Amino acid sequence: MKKIITTLFIVLGFYGIASAQVKEKGDTEFGVEVGLNNSYVTTGNGYQNTNSTTGFNPGVSGDFYFSNRWSIKVKALYDEKGWGNGFITDNSGNEIDGVDFKLNYITIPVMANWHFGMHRNWYLDFGPYVGILTSAKAAGYDLKDSFNTTDVGFRIDLGVKFPISDRAKFFIEIGGQGGGTNIFKDGASVQNETSSLNVGVNF
Repeated sequence: MKKIITTLFIVLGFYGIASAQVKEKGDTEFGVEVGLNNSYVTTGNGYQNTNSTTGFNPGVSGDFYFSNRWSIKVKALYDEKGWGNGFITDNSGNEIDGVDFKLNYITIPVMANWHFGMHRNWYLDFGPYVGILTSAKAAGYDLKDSFNTTDVGFRIDLGVKFPISDRAKFFIEIGGQGGGTNIFKDGASVQNETSSLNVGVNF
């Protein structure tokens, strides 16, 4: 899978070099995207002690250029996060093992975006995000009251884009999020961790 993604990045990168349109100071670029998350949680020492789960992460973005190399990108994503192989205690006090936790957030990253390459068709964006919890479920139980309503952390993406018309560009992007706050209201410190693969269109 990694070889396929690497090859695709290289092919798209060469295509972008041949035909990319460089944005300048004062330009604005909007985008729509969809992708997959691979999510799990870590404890306070960064140790992963759960299985990962897969979810979708559709979203929109706005990119506001200060030069042909730098811009500020703001995203709004519907982020499906969570983890697998957890456990809960039911209403009768029985422990249920092997449970998948599904946490859904509206995530808003605000990131510095560095555009590079001969025609600035590659980019690296990075910055903080705030996630607003919309639901939390496991084994058919609604667990939202057990979780904090916000998830604050850091996001980074690497992407490449190439023109498909005079105004539109297709892009492919890999990224990751690292939570910096405890997702639970009580108990040990646990953070969200997510890697993602997205595709979309800028215009």
